Amino acid sequence: MNVLHANDRAGEHAPSWYAATATPPGPYPALKGAHRADVCVIGGGYTGLSAALHLAEQGMDVILVEAQRVGFGASGRNGGQVGSGQRQEQDVLERWMGRDDARALWGVGEAAKTLIADLIARHDIDCAYRPGVVHAECHARDVPHNHGYARKLAADYGYDRVEVLDRDAMRALVGSPLYHGGSVDWGAGHLHPLRLAFGLARAAENAGARLFERSEVHHIQHGDRVELRTGQGQVQADHLVLAVNGYMTGLDRDQAARIAPINNFIVATKPLADPGAILARDVAVADSKYVVNYFRLSEDGRLLFGGGESYGMRFPRDIAATVRKPMEQVFPQLAGVGIDHAWGGTLGITTKRLPHFSHPSPNVWAAGGYSGHGVALATLAGRILAKAVAGQAGQFDLMARLPCPRFPGGPVFRSPLAILAMSWFALRDRLGV
Repeated sequence: MNVLHANDRAGEHAPSWYAATATPPGPYPALKGAHRADVCVIGGGYTGLSAALHLAEQGMDVILVEAQRVGFGASGRNGGQVGSGQRQEQDVLERWMGRDDARALWGVGEAAKTLIADLIARHDIDCAYRPGVVHAECHARDVPHNHGYARKLAADYGYDRVEVLDRDAMRALVGSPLYHGGSVDWGAGHLHPLRLAFGLARAAENAGARLFERSEVHHIQHGDRVELRTGQGQVQADHLVLAVNGYMTGLDRDQAARIAPINNFIVATKPLADPGAILARDVAVADSKYVVNYFRLSEDGRLLFGGGESYGMRFPRDIAATVRKPMEQVFPQLAGVGIDHAWGGTLGITTKRLPHFSHPSPNVWAAGGYSGHGVALATLAGRILAKAVAGQAGQFDLMARLPCPRFPGGPVFRSPLAILAMSWFALRDRLGV
């Protein structure tokens, strides 16, 4: 059994608060019979839907095939944070890539946020975007670096949207005793991720893309024309876009060796009596633990809290109990609070926590491995891939230069080794190291 079928009911979205508060498009038909297209896109998450939209807007005949439902994977289940930059900080990118490429990568991150805002406005996507992402430090020793990074962004990158927070300011904003300070990025934000995915699907359909759901690809034949087959149909296309992120297993061995699937979990509490005591402003928060706690308030006053860890293919039996433990560590005052929704999701990570863009053959393009930083970046990746297909590969070439080594042992051993590594860092979190 692969990750597509390990934890979810076929053709259904996860039992999340997001699914309970969003109206899906379609349903789109399953792929049946023989089809021809200029470009075929595999994957109905942010990258695939954005690629289909932008390819169709370029005048290309596009078919998108999704194994389950559009927005089924991480795109419809995540914490909804629209972050700045890349997953790694700019000083790290400067060391790895040089100052010129690091500056260009910062520009990519800014373009990603701009694209999200443009798509929301242009296609009237009701996804409740709000500004503000807090980076909360669990250790006092890390606060100076946090504040120094804010100064670096202002001085070296002209980015002055980050407000530094000392211990008192943090506690006035976030009602938790756990944090010693940090910062809030007012140029970043948060949104309803599944409504964004649904909005992109409707936009792609309106632009002329043909969308198919419940159509798992089980074979790809490469050549001057790519041919892919599902259980009931096939597509021949001049170009192929692989946009499956953590669900790559079996489709491309090299991609699968560089992008590992891991699971993360979220709960939605019952509406809180005093949500302002948890978050004084409508911001999202991510903390400094290796196994990150991230949270925000919903539109109806619930706490949406992501945390806990599970390594391996299967989700835990009791997701609510898994997440309740870190939630009550962060917010002891919520001990015993009712939980209405609990769900898990699979995302793709890389060894360097940077995305992997590749061009495995002259007519095949791929991107994934956003490592928890994908709401804006994965959406931009779709546009980058669409431009590359059309011969405009400048941003693609930049992203393809990001270091992305294979996991040790390749696809066969990456999961056991990832489990060992993640378990070690989770232990460090618990010990407060």
